[in-house]
Amino acid sequence: MSGQEFSRRDVLGVGGLGLVAALAGCSAPSADAAAQSTESSPTSTSDAVSTATASQSPYTRVYRETIPSVVLVRTERGQGTGFQYDRTHVITNAHVVGDAQTVRLRYHDGTWSTGTVQGTDVHSDLAVVESDAVPDDARPLSFVADSPVIGQRVAAIGNPYGLSGTVTSGIVSGTDRLIPSPAGYRIPDAIQTDAAVNPGNSGGPLMALDGSVVGVVNSKRGDDIAFGISAALTRRVAPELIRNGEYEHAYMGVSLETVTPRVAQANDLARPSGLLVVRVVDDGPAQGVLTPSTIEVVDGVQTPVGGDVITAIDETPLQSFEDLASHLALRTRPGDTISVTVLRDGTRQTVELTLGTRPRRSASPLD
Repeated sequence: MSGQEFSRRDVLGVGGLGLVAALAGCSAPSADAAAQSTESSPTSTSDAVSTATASQSPYTRVYRETIPSVVLVRTERGQGTGFQYDRTHVITNAHVVGDAQTVRLRYHDGTWSTGTVQGTDVHSDLAVVESDAVPDDARPLSFVADSPVIGQRVAAIGNPYGLSGTVTSGIVSGTDRLIPSPAGYRIPDAIQTDAAVNPGNSGGPLMALDGSVVGVVNSKRGDDIAFGISAALTRRVAPELIRNGEYEHAYMGVSLETVTPRVAQANDLARPSGLLVVRVVDDGPAQGVLTPSTIEVVDGVQTPVGGDVITAIDETPLQSFEDLASHLALRTRPGDTISVTVLRDGTRQTVELTLGTRPRRSASPLD
């Protein structure tokens, strides 16, 4: 689905185009024509070498090793992609399964299975489905051990527009991205790629060429810009979805703004660095712990003035909201107490904040 709801009309449209092409100019040649073709076009050694070389492509290898574990996920409202997480469970996107309790899964060998949705997490846009019939060659796919590097080659495998078993290639274009979630918050630590992603790719694996999963394809933002949920976040969320049917995310209960040169000047800060607290949620974890700013008109522009500037969490320096979001998502859980280093009235100090559980939906994407 890749951020768009899949339509059966799209599949019919693709199929119809193929049928028109077949009727218009792809009829089988006559026996005489076939004989003439055979005589005039003998197989050359160079063609054989070229085919052999192509079969050794790293993309060909990762496709052959991975495709038995990639499934088409079909619901009443559309379809997407998933892949084998363990012997019985499939990972896909939460927006692919929606509110469905059961889905249909089709493996590459043609096996159809009934899938029971074990759990969904709208904050990470991940879902886990239990498959009742898994082919023997559908092995669980492993995740990368370390964060991918920019420029690393990757392959997206899935079912765009219902075209089963499609692979596209590209590189990791960016890391530690923030992307929208269905709940109104942001998904941190996301992977950006230029591999082609289209409706139907959602939930499929973004593969490193060593055969490990870099991320779970999530959305397309434009030509050559697509995103995946990182392996690191997926490794944390998926086991909880299997055990409990849900995943609880840590929550500070604040809205923040990156300190820009204009904000730094208005607040007499030495340099533009850190995150300014612009709002504290009532009865949230940060209430009484962190101080929000107020809005004042500075040089004709509404600007947040005063309030705490967060410079570090658990002694880890913060340069951006991405840094904070990734730290909370990958290194903390609800109930943990974190140390927050702030600049308050020109003085650096550290306060303790006990994290809560994130509400299901957010009025502000920066809460």
